[in-house]
Amino acid sequence: MPETRSQRTIVDVPWRTLFKIIAAVALVWLWFELYQIVLVLLVAIVLAVTLDPAVRGLERRGAPRWVGSLLISGALLTAVCIFFWLTWSSLSDQARLVMASFNGAERELLKSLPPWMRNSVKPPSGGDVTSYLGPYALRIAQSTMTAAAYTALGFVLMIYLLIEGRTTCEWMLAFVATENRGKAERTLDDCQRVIVAYAAGNALTSLFAICVAYAVLLALNVPAALLLAVLAGIADFVPVMGFIASAIPAILLASTVSAYAAFTVTLVYGAYHAVENYFVGPWVYGDRLKLSNVAILVAFAIGAEIAGVIGALLALPVAAIYPTVERIWLREQVGETTVREHREIARKAG
Repeated sequence: MPETRSQRTIVDVPWRTLFKIIAAVALVWLWFELYQIVLVLLVAIVLAVTLDPAVRGLERRGAPRWVGSLLISGALLTAVCIFFWLTWSSLSDQARLVMASFNGAERELLKSLPPWMRNSVKPPSGGDVTSYLGPYALRIAQSTMTAAAYTALGFVLMIYLLIEGRTTCEWMLAFVATENRGKAERTLDDCQRVIVAYAAGNALTSLFAICVAYAVLLALNVPAALLLAVLAGIADFVPVMGFIASAIPAILLASTVSAYAAFTVTLVYGAYHAVENYFVGPWVYGDRLKLSNVAILVAFAIGAEIAGVIGALLALPVAAIYPTVERIWLREQVGETTVREHREIARKAG
């Protein structure tokens, strides 16, 4: 009888590979534990980079950096406070009017449905139709409030970054190898141009959206015109889909005035959305933020899933930074031809 020998398979995993796996797991764990702090820091960086040109302008006129930082930050905070101080009473009254209008529209809609359809749309618990939408509305409201809190905390951190940002940047660059420091500096310069273009462009397009929406709604005597216009401006910060979503309550309230008002609001919102995407947006962004609508939607969806509203807003500049990273850091990996073709496609798209 032949002798059978047992065979053993030995898997030799280098310590370097084990260290990389452990480091990757640790980074994932740290992200879930600290992502809120990271988001606050990202908000502060975006705000600081956006306001840095204004601070530099005051520096060139002889003002110390800390004075310029405090003046610009104070001016921004004052403008926001004055706006809400002047409009808060009207906005709160119009918000109650909007809620009452929607509740009345819901009841009228349910009454107009056939009995079998009315029973099918009601939740089994016996609640109303809004019971279906409640969890989603609550999630959006919570995410929006979280984004506001992050922005407030980021504003405080932004002031320190404006004052000490240059020193902090030099301190971070000291960690970069000497042969790669030039690449890192070019990357930071391009990232600053992208972030400034994104923030300033978004602010301008949102201001245009508020003006257009308010003028049209006021001319048509649509209820809660100011609230709907502010909603349009805030929603316009969300790329592509934000302004479209803000049109829904505007059209519904316009329908309470007349069919002509609802049709006009639909037409104006749709026309402005097209003009903003293909004319206003490219004009305010310039050649520094060239992304297709597909890339914008994908980045928005990923950012929203990872970190809610604030993640969706930060996803676009992060996605827009990729061409810079590809051109400076990944040129050898992806190939010179790919980099050149991507640049040509972006140039034609712009």
